[in-house]
Amino acid sequence: MAGPRVEVDGGIMEGGGQILRVSTALSCLLGLPLRVQKIRAGRSTPGLRPQHLSGLEMIRDLCDGQLEGAEIGSTEITFTPEKIKGGVHTADTKTAGSVCLLMQVSMPCVLFAACPSELRLKGGTNAEMAPQIDYTAMVFKPIVEKFGFTFNCDIKMRGYYPKGGGEVIVRMSPVKQLSPINLTDRGCVTKIYGRAFVAGVLPFKVAKDMAAAAVRCIRKEIRDLYVNIQPVQEPKDQAFGNGNGIIIIAETSTGCLFAGSSLGKRGVNADKVGIEAAEMLLANLRHGGAVDEYLQDQLIIFMALASGISRIKTGPVTLHTQTAIHFAEQLAKAKFTVKKSEDEEDASKDTYIIECQGIGMTNPNL
Repeated sequence: MAGPRVEVDGGIMEGGGQILRVSTALSCLLGLPLRVQKIRAGRSTPGLRPQHLSGLEMIRDLCDGQLEGAEIGSTEITFTPEKIKGGVHTADTKTAGSVCLLMQVSMPCVLFAACPSELRLKGGTNAEMAPQIDYTAMVFKPIVEKFGFTFNCDIKMRGYYPKGGGEVIVRMSPVKQLSPINLTDRGCVTKIYGRAFVAGVLPFKVAKDMAAAAVRCIRKEIRDLYVNIQPVQEPKDQAFGNGNGIIIIAETSTGCLFAGSSLGKRGVNADKVGIEAAEMLLANLRHGGAVDEYLQDQLIIFMALASGISRIKTGPVTLHTQTAIHFAEQLAKAKFTVKKSEDEEDASKDTYIIECQGIGMTNPNL
C-alpha cells in the first residue's frame, strides 16, 4: 500500500485548512502516504488549530492510519493511511470549529468504506468562515447526491461562536462508484425562501428584522417572485449558546440551488445581517453559473473521483476551487479544464465551465 510520500505545500494558493482537508481526504481514499508542510504558514495564527486537528484525527481513525506532527500550532504533518472502515466515528472540535468542514473532509472517504457509516460531528453548526449547517442540508446535500449517493443529516443541537456545543449526525452507505454530474443549465429562478434564526437570549424581533430587511433588498431586484423567509426562534433544547443568522435560497426551474447567508455579530444590527445575505444571493444569481461560489470547491473532489466527465457552470472561479483542482490533479491525477463559457447568454458575464475527467474510483470492498 505505502509507496513514496507525496509532498504537499500547505502554504500555496488558499494556504489554509482547505489544503489539509482536500489532501488528507485524497490520501486516505487513494492510499497515498502524505507529508504536508508549511501548514497555514501565512495565517495570523500559523499551524494547526483545534478544528484542523479534529479533522485530521477523524481521517486517521476512519482508516486506522498513522498521523505524526498533529498538535496545535504544528506546521508539518505526515499521514500514512490504511483501509477505510465504516461504523461510528466521532469528531469533536471542542470549539466552535465547523461541523460542516468536518463533514467535507470525511464524507468522500466513507463513501468508499466497507460498510455504512455514522459520523458524529461536534462543534459549531452555524459558524463564521464556513458553510452553515442549513447550507449543507438545503443546498450541498441535494446537489452532491446527484453523484449517485444519499446521506442523512440529523441536526441534534445547534452551536454558535464562541462556545460551539453543536452536534450533527451524518449517516451514509458506501457506493461502488460515483456517477459524473452535469450542472450547466441554470434555468430561471422559480422560488426564493429561507430562514432567519435567533437562539439563546436574542429577542425574536431580531429574526423578524433580518428577514424583513432581506426581503426588501431582494424585492428591489426581483419583483415578480414571492420571497418566503421564515423567522425562527431555535428551541432551547436544540441550541447551545446565543446566535443569530440567516440563509436565503433561490431555486431554479432546472433544480439548481443558490444561497446567500450571514451570521450576526455583536454590535451589528439585524437589518445589516439580512441585507448582507440578500446581496450575496443576488451576486450569485448575476453571474449566470449553475452553482453558487460556495458549492464550486466542495464539488471538485467528487468530480475527481467520479467515473466519466463532469461539467459545472460557475461564476468567477474562487481561490478555494483553484486550490481543490490543483490538489485533485496532483494527488488523484484527475484532469480538469476551466474555460470561459461560450454560450451567447453568458457573453457579457463572468461565467466559466469547469470540466473534469474523473478517475473512476471504485470501492474495493463492494
